[in-house]
Amino acid sequence: MNQSIKKIASILLIGIVILVTIVSILAIWDVIALERVFWKTSQSLFVVFISAVVILFISSVVINGNEKKKME
Repeated sequence: MNQSIKKIASILLIGIVILVTIVSILAIWDVIALERVFWKTSQSLFVVFISAVVILFISSVVINGNEKKKME
């Protein structure tokens, strides 16, 4: 029961992170000015990088943490 709650919570957190990432990218690219394309591309890559780090942290601590406890 406890493991299923952790997995559901982690999947919910991953979904929230993905939703926030999509909204952030849409806000960054709201108005595209040709002279600012490089800056907006950099911002978009930074947002995607941060969201990937958060998802990796959640999956490694919560989801994979349970598998390590089972092995011990």
